[in-house]
Amino acid sequence: MANTATQRTHTSPQTALYDYEAIVLGAGVSGIYQIKRLIDLGVHATVLDANGGVGGTWWNNRYPGARFDSESYTYAYLFSKELFAQWQWQEHFAEQPETERYLNHVVDRFDLRASITFGARVVSAVFDESISSWTVIAHDGRTFRARYIVAATGVLSIPFIPEIPGRETFRGESHHTGHWPTTPVEFAGKRVAVIGTASSGVQVIPCIAGEVASLTVYQRTANWCTPLNNSAITAEEQRELQANFESMRETLNTSVAGFLHQSSDRAAYDDTPEERLAFFEQMWNSPGFSKLSSHYTDLLFNDAANQEWCDFIVGKIRSIVHDSETATKLIPKNHKFGERRPPFVTNYFEVYNQPNVTLVDTKRTPILSVTETGITSTDGLREFDIIIWATGFDFGTGALTRMGIVGRDGIALADSWADGPTTFLGVQCHGFPNLFFPGGPHAAAGNNPRYNGDQVDFIHDAIVFARDSGYDTIEVESEAEQRWTNMVDKYAKKGPFSEASYFFGTNIPGKPRKYLLNSGGRPKLFSTIAEVKANHYTAFLLSRSVGE
Repeated sequence: MANTATQRTHTSPQTALYDYEAIVLGAGVSGIYQIKRLIDLGVHATVLDANGGVGGTWWNNRYPGARFDSESYTYAYLFSKELFAQWQWQEHFAEQPETERYLNHVVDRFDLRASITFGARVVSAVFDESISSWTVIAHDGRTFRARYIVAATGVLSIPFIPEIPGRETFRGESHHTGHWPTTPVEFAGKRVAVIGTASSGVQVIPCIAGEVASLTVYQRTANWCTPLNNSAITAEEQRELQANFESMRETLNTSVAGFLHQSSDRAAYDDTPEERLAFFEQMWNSPGFSKLSSHYTDLLFNDAANQEWCDFIVGKIRSIVHDSETATKLIPKNHKFGERRPPFVTNYFEVYNQPNVTLVDTKRTPILSVTETGITSTDGLREFDIIIWATGFDFGTGALTRMGIVGRDGIALADSWADGPTTFLGVQCHGFPNLFFPGGPHAAAGNNPRYNGDQVDFIHDAIVFARDSGYDTIEVESEAEQRWTNMVDKYAKKGPFSEASYFFGTNIPGKPRKYLLNSGGRPKLFSTIAEVKANHYTAFLLSRSVGE
């Protein structure tokens, strides 16, 4: 096959100074799949991970109540029917301990543990053009060299804590949900504050409310919470999952959002008011993301339909929460359903009926400071033994811009992305040869492991093409990068998410407001990958080192 890709030639020593052909950064869901694919390819590769065990996000997010809101078996790996048969998920939406056990099972089942170095937090990764290699330095000074880097660092890896005066002076325990300790936190009889009511906050709150002396919830923005509707997987359901594995895998590998949920075949006003009410009740009782993927086809784009659904949720909140003032606080005021990522909950609204639980609206009574003993708001000081920061993450780019990545001509990735990320396929950017980042910015538009797995597969194929064609450097053309980034920005304006969503980075002070997902979705990813392959990777600069 003739290669028509743009080519560069540069000189290098006879033997490149590589410790590994590839280094994967991160032993989470994507990193484990990536190292598996590289090893199967015969690539000498390793994984560096900052944590003490496998899991990535599912290692760090071990707070009480942490669990999937995608069905467990749709979140799991699908590359092996035998693996699927060996592991039977216990719940439709698995809790963190089961997920961690599963990922350890996968690592050991495929003998990957020897290829992972734990406790290696990367602080520098610098590209050397003369030998087409990256030098990676860990926080303890250990140095690694590789031709390729695959930064599978995840979009929810860097916890965000707002700069509140006095935060460091608090003498009690303080934990972020995204960086939870590996040893249990003792809640019994404690006065606890939870700051934040997005996905992690609404999970942890009901789980600890029954054992604490008091629980004070500080809410800035109410969210459209609906029931997760989790349950144990019955023996009959287990048999059906095993019997239908091939068809399930086909659906998950090709569907727009990477779910098994059946799409609705009608718009909201195809139904009568009575039919809509019955359908809303059906959606309320449906599992997880089906409330988006199986809802009326125009829910996210028809304001009247969306308002009716929101009114239905409001009615549910008021029927569950006894105190009308508290119920009013729990009703979103600044966004429609779907403009922010909607949390899925278990007994969340019910918890506010407990006498030891108090809800504080921080827009009415803002937090002023943290003291040695508690939190001061405009309505006074409340004292606590434990503060839980459920305040989110530096989404999308946070991990990548903090690792000291420096590409061609000494340009730092953090500087290159100062005005927002620019990528191609959400896997690579110009000026950073041989660097890939599956599951980073401009990634995911649905069930993350399915989409991230698509990107890992593309990286695998790109490395195979470069290797088989005799090239040692692969770097996306700036024009291809710009076309993809322009597409993301264009369709973001037409998508359901508003700038109230952290998908635009607006939860981080000073961060540029840029859309951080792939607004073209999985179909656009698939069609562009097919085009790249059909054109023999002409979207990339490919080069070889003279003398190698």
